[in-house]
Amino acid sequence: MPNLLAQDQSSSSQQGSAAPAPAQGPAYIVVDPLAGVRYDNRYDLSLGMAYAHIKAGPNLLQGANLGGLDLSGSYWFSKRWALEGSGRGYLGTSGAAPNTESINGPFVAQYLFVAGPEWLGPHNKHGALIAHALVGGAYGNFEQNLRGASPEVVGFYNDQLAFGAIVGGHIDLNRSPRWVFRVTPDAIITRYGIDYGTKITQTDVNFAISVGVEYKFKKKR
Repeated sequence: MPNLLAQDQSSSSQQGSAAPAPAQGPAYIVVDPLAGVRYDNRYDLSLGMAYAHIKAGPNLLQGANLGGLDLSGSYWFSKRWALEGSGRGYLGTSGAAPNTESINGPFVAQYLFVAGPEWLGPHNKHGALIAHALVGGAYGNFEQNLRGASPEVVGFYNDQLAFGAIVGGHIDLNRSPRWVFRVTPDAIITRYGIDYGTKITQTDVNFAISVGVEYKFKKKR
């Protein structure tokens, strides 16, 4: 009996001194912000800060580095193909040919209104490569800051509406199912002319890029 009693007491002592179970911390749920990315939206709209290099005249050695805005939108007919429209405005100053009017660094501007096909290339939930070829018009404002002098004095084109085209595309980085960080490198093609002296037109190809955001509207195809 004394031995049994000692064993019961020892067993009770061991149970009473057992370490408590460790407390469990809060459960963490991993959420993928790109899990809902789909390429089935009907519309999208993008706005970006834009840069373009242009030549304000047919024979100028100095170009113009202009800044502005790029507003573009797309209507998707299928997963791969869309109609894209773009309106862009670029403003700044340009180098000028040596002149007797002391005109240096006059203001110039270029506005483009173009549309054309857009093609969705390689893509996944992280991003996409998109190509486009857009055609339309370019309005060049070259005479505003010439103090009434002829653009011939500084080697500029005349103010005019001319042919304009954009060839390039978008590099999209998805931030959520609706919001996209967008980089758009392009070649801008214009064909301006001069009305003074020997009347000529010239095709210029210049680089442009814009950086901004795109929003995909919820309506699906």
